[in-house]
Amino acid sequence: MNRELPAYYHSLGPFLQLFGEGLPILTYHHLGPRPGGVRLKGLYLGEKLFARQLAELRAAGFTSGSLPSRVAPGENAERPVVLTFDDGFHSVLQYGLMPLAENRFRGVVFLVADLLGKTNEWDLAAGEVPARLMDVAQVRDWLAEGHDIGSHTLSHPFLTKVSKAQAREEVRSSKAKLEDIFGRCIRHFCYPYGDWNQEVRDLVAEAGYGTGCTTELGVNPRGTDPLALRRFTARYPSRKLKDLWRWLTGK
Repeated sequence: MNRELPAYYHSLGPFLQLFGEGLPILTYHHLGPRPGGVRLKGLYLGEKLFARQLAELRAAGFTSGSLPSRVAPGENAERPVVLTFDDGFHSVLQYGLMPLAENRFRGVVFLVADLLGKTNEWDLAAGEVPARLMDVAQVRDWLAEGHDIGSHTLSHPFLTKVSKAQAREEVRSSKAKLEDIFGRCIRHFCYPYGDWNQEVRDLVAEAGYGTGCTTELGVNPRGTDPLALRRFTARYPSRKLKDLWRWLTGK
């Protein structure tokens, strides 16, 4: 029987069995208080809930590191989970460093290379509230705490809606720019808006990335294409949690 996958992650309980079927990757955007006037409210997660999610994962024996270039969960006794943060918002540094350190977890931030220290310009035309992005010094602070970074292109476009030449430039040049600034190899990529197809995936491979994160739902069993990794968005609960429980238990 085909079941619809849950759209987001709130707490571990309903996901525990599912997370044993492959590598789970969680997606975050903003942490901390949600400003007034925000349109995409589900992209904000309070600091206390974030800390609770991490503590729950840690208590269940999960460990968190960077993204693997080869998906092969279950090769050791540890339970892996990957924490990813799209766009590089300053709030992740402000509200995320302490809970991550307390639980000995590591995260990966995907940076929009041409907008370091600026705001979420890709959202503003749709009426979204401006939000600060990490600047170069703040990214270095993030790295100094043992976390990782990846590319989210130069300007956060829909990669399937621009020319192939422009998509290649966004993918390749963002990698080169981040490597020049931070002096480290950039191995991870995240498709803006989750917008990708086989041609875009091949551009990511061509540019030399080892992983590519999508917004496709699910865990990643052994042998998953590392350039088409699935994730769950972490957010507040809603009425759909009851539907999620039915999906997972069949009740």
